Amino acid sequence: MDFNYSEEQQMLADSLRRLIEADYGFARRRTIMRAGASFDRGMWATLAEMGVLGLTIPAAFGGFEESAATQLVVQRELGRGIVLEPVIPCAVIAAAILTRYGSGAHKAHWLPAIATGQRVLTAAWLEPASRYRVDAAQCTATRAGAGWELSGVKCLVWHGHSVDAWIVSARLDGKLALFLVPRDAAGVTIAQYPAIDGQHGADLRFDCVRLDADALLGGQDQGLEALEHGLDHGIAAQCAAAAGAMERLIDLTRDYLLTRRQFGQPLAAFQALQHRLADMLVQKECALSMAYVAAKALDEPDLSARRRMVSGAKVIVARAARFVGQQAVQLHGGMGVTDELEVSDYFRYLTMTDVLLGDTDAHMERYCAAMAA
Repeated sequence: MDFNYSEEQQMLADSLRRLIEADYGFARRRTIMRAGASFDRGMWATLAEMGVLGLTIPAAFGGFEESAATQLVVQRELGRGIVLEPVIPCAVIAAAILTRYGSGAHKAHWLPAIATGQRVLTAAWLEPASRYRVDAAQCTATRAGAGWELSGVKCLVWHGHSVDAWIVSARLDGKLALFLVPRDAAGVTIAQYPAIDGQHGADLRFDCVRLDADALLGGQDQGLEALEHGLDHGIAAQCAAAAGAMERLIDLTRDYLLTRRQFGQPLAAFQALQHRLADMLVQKECALSMAYVAAKALDEPDLSARRRMVSGAKVIVARAARFVGQQAVQLHGGMGVTDELEVSDYFRYLTMTDVLLGDTDAHMERYCAAMAA
């Protein structure tokens, strides 16, 4: 993979950075967080106009059919601005699943709507007892006439209360299958709550939810493969976003050290603090390198190799995110955790990097299993 941006990628990155700096600053982001609406529909429409939502969607369905490398460029900039909009759950995870495993009707109905920002989807795969295991679903699907009946509980659904449909994993005849469940389906109960980083999650309960025959996404034997495919794309995007957030947090910390004075000189003049800032920079560069590894893994035909690369990248990026976030708080004299400073937003965002889409323990287990295979 070429680490240098192409001319088109650089233009896209510059455009996104200008947009975020002009229209998505600290005050705007805090306003969205406190409104309780999960994300801003105006910003969502703007991202669609810029091509962010249709970035990797095939051109035949209104997208730009770009590579994982371009997705990395976009997510890095969105991470710098810790954009709250559900780009990863919808335009990355759901779009990746639909693009590869959706039927012609599924693609024609959903992909153009995702690319234009008219529809929002997210994956509902976690359950109270699953501990990040994608194959541990207890939610069940049974045949009901010409269609299906779905029952069970899903938890920690990313932006789960503000979407138009969910991609739900369920056990069908002993195998994992995926179903497209519309938000207005009868028998669905939604419990919404905010997360510490300003984003929102939801718990879903499905009580004998009736679905049409075409709700099954992919073949009955492809559910696990499709879900892993989508989540791996999401993890690669998340790694790039975390690297971007670390990059911006280091800038904020450097500016603070140059401004805050102690003993008649700026804090940046103290060598011990320079070393700590340098350590943060090293961790950020490591995380960015691993984001490229995760992006490269998406084209890896060997499943075990892909799992090793993606999970290994997730573990290292999460560790770097934790280090950079904690160091930034310390270098701000503890004020970094207060609500008045932008640093606290980045600290919370980077803290959530570990638990989103599988924590370190889960990915270490996946990495070891892939090595054994």
